[in-house]
Amino acid sequence: MHQRCIECGATYDLHQRLLACAACGDLLEIVVEVRQSPDELKALWRERRMSNDPRDLSGVWRFREFLPGGYQRVVTLGEGNCPLVQGQRSAAWAGLRNLSFKHLGWNPTGCFKDLGMTTGVTEALAAGAQIVACASTGNTSGSMAAYAARAGMKARVFLPAGMVSLAKVAQSIDYGAELVEIDGNFDNALETMLASGDGEVYFLNSINPFRIEGQKTVVFELMTQLDWQPPDYIVCPGGNLGNSSAFGKALEEMKAHGLIEKVPRLIVVQAEGANPLARLWRKGSGELEPVSNPETVATAIRIGNPRSWKKAMRVLRFTQGMVLDVTDEEIGDAKEMIGRDGIGCEPASATTLAGLRKLVAENRIEPDASVVAILTGHVLKDPAYIIKRHQYVAAGAAEVSAH
Repeated sequence: MHQRCIECGATYDLHQRLLACAACGDLLEIVVEVRQSPDELKALWRERRMSNDPRDLSGVWRFREFLPGGYQRVVTLGEGNCPLVQGQRSAAWAGLRNLSFKHLGWNPTGCFKDLGMTTGVTEALAAGAQIVACASTGNTSGSMAAYAARAGMKARVFLPAGMVSLAKVAQSIDYGAELVEIDGNFDNALETMLASGDGEVYFLNSINPFRIEGQKTVVFELMTQLDWQPPDYIVCPGGNLGNSSAFGKALEEMKAHGLIEKVPRLIVVQAEGANPLARLWRKGSGELEPVSNPETVATAIRIGNPRSWKKAMRVLRFTQGMVLDVTDEEIGDAKEMIGRDGIGCEPASATTLAGLRKLVAENRIEPDASVVAILTGHVLKDPAYIIKRHQYVAAGAAEVSAH
């Protein structure tokens, strides 16, 4: 295995400590080489589900043939192993007959970030780092802080002041993280973090390619749950676009290695107030134009300048995917419907169902298609939003009644 630039193709040693290509400054990805046959891998992964080895109990490290390796210690909290749940009411609401939710909010810290943090913090530990850092809208910080605590490392998180759910801030504090509040939004926090590096700090945002490696295992686990029969569509929220990049990378690798024949179409759904990728997609070509002041109730994806946009565009082309955006009101309606299914999620996750409803109404998805929507965060990640929305709805109903 080695690292490779997504733009110029320059290659680097697997464990060389870089966040960008030294030649052109673009992002890096990890190139994997796997020798086992598809049948051997499927049998091996099935057998590991009966093992009590900590690596096998992890829904990430169970698929370690496709991950960086050679570590003396793997930092794990038993992440992954997230259920695939039928959403019957949600499906009917969206106009679909076959909709399942892959709920990553059932991870140890309540969000999908744990899947990338187990690999990212493991690499940081192997590199001898004493401090790890991230910029965050809340989920990344809580996850990094938990895994850093597990590894005995110091965590430093850069947060946009007053713009992060208190439930997420509380997580970071509980795991012992040092909080640095920044005036501005997530993009400002990321710039501040990157400028603060002194060589001793290991950065763990999704621009770190080891994060992407862990997150891609969502799709490996999903395929085992579907007995290696891919759905027609996989739908995910779009924020900094690390997740969509990771999912597409998994599909590229599985297709190349013969693990799947059909490649699902990847759909990325953004919030209307933080939609730079959707705007680029509608233009059809060119460079991403950042949204200078992103605004949406879906705080987890309130990002105006996603760093992984080139990776996301590449995998969208590979999967013949789509990008769209939805309003905050559409997000709220979809979130309520997911709740009525007894599932629940944070607002950013509900963009998936809102986007599906819109695509079916526009005849861009056939009603009998098989669809898996990714829910990225637990319902308790942002309880203040739930209370505020229902107070608003109740106030509106009272006003109607008064008239």
